[in-house]
Amino acid sequence: MKQFIEKIIFKTEGFEILNITKNVEDIVKKSQISNGLLNLSILHTSCSLMIQENADPTVMKDIENFLKKIAPEDNYLHNTEGPDDMPAHLKSVLTQSNLTMSVKNKRILLGTWQGIFLLEHRYQQKNRELFFHLLGE
Repeated sequence: MKQFIEKIIFKTEGFEILNITKNVEDIVKKSQISNGLLNLSILHTSCSLMIQENADPTVMKDIENFLKKIAPEDNYLHNTEGPDDMPAHLKSVLTQSNLTMSVKNKRILLGTWQGIFLLEHRYQQKNRELFFHLLGE
């Protein structure tokens, strides 16, 4: 049994959904682990991760519109970093900060139309730390 741990930093440009599938696939290949379990953890409370459709860009636009509608900028008690602060936390509550996937033959087991995405919920540029932890053989 081996472990491979790496930190990836993504610079986001404000509210956006980034397809990070290729970045993660490249690290799986680099790890020298053929089969195992991969955990991705985003170490922030105002951005998140998801596995979702990667073929039709309108899916991302609909997700973006849904998140803006369900957690609008409003009159929240918590607004330390601006009016998008609390809505970003609410969007993170609805999504995930960790993803776990199987790796087989140095490939992440994703469905035909699935991709891995980082959701930036804030409007300012941010540096986001994603931890990659692969256990296997």
